[in-house]
Amino acid sequence: MSKYPSTLNTLIALFKKIPGVGFKTAERYAFHLLQWNENQLQEFSRITSLLKIKIQPCAECGCLTEDEECSFCNPSCRDPHTICIISSAKDVYPIEETHVYKGMYHVIGGLLSPLDGKTPQDLQVEKIKLRIEKHGTKDIILALDSTLEGDATALFLREQMQHWGVTISRPAMGMPMGSSLDFVDGGTLAKALLGRQTF
Repeated sequence: MSKYPSTLNTLIALFKKIPGVGFKTAERYAFHLLQWNENQLQEFSRITSLLKIKIQPCAECGCLTEDEECSFCNPSCRDPHTICIISSAKDVYPIEETHVYKGMYHVIGGLLSPLDGKTPQDLQVEKIKLRIEKHGTKDIILALDSTLEGDATALFLREQMQHWGVTISRPAMGMPMGSSLDFVDGGTLAKALLGRQTF
């Protein structure tokens, strides 16, 4: 039997679901919340309850948006001639922070991984093709993690797109093998985008 009250145990268990958070960290978070006042706790509860309601993936590009019109795929705000393909909606933010990319994005929602049940059908390649045709896109950047799954996904997408009349490239310089976009600093990522190579 746990030494903590059941509500506290439940809170610790919920925090442990966050990637990278073990028992000790979850325990620390839970006890820290006990120090918050009632208004802070209510605001925390209100925001978490609204997350899935307020923030939704854009139906066209898959980036997260809180407005009816997504700024990431609006041709009046972005260059439609280049589309950067990313695996997760969170990958858009480190790329945006480099201030060197002005094109559009397309989120494929994960990388090929048979063990995780992620198959080629899940990538919805036809949706990418429709966007390319719609915007007259000429350049595709495969900004996927430099991992086994990322490389396999990039190779698959290149094979599907090689006859679409687009130039396909991947970020080049400074992207360490086995790295995720989450952990690449802005300067390195900017150089990788600017020095991308035809793939």
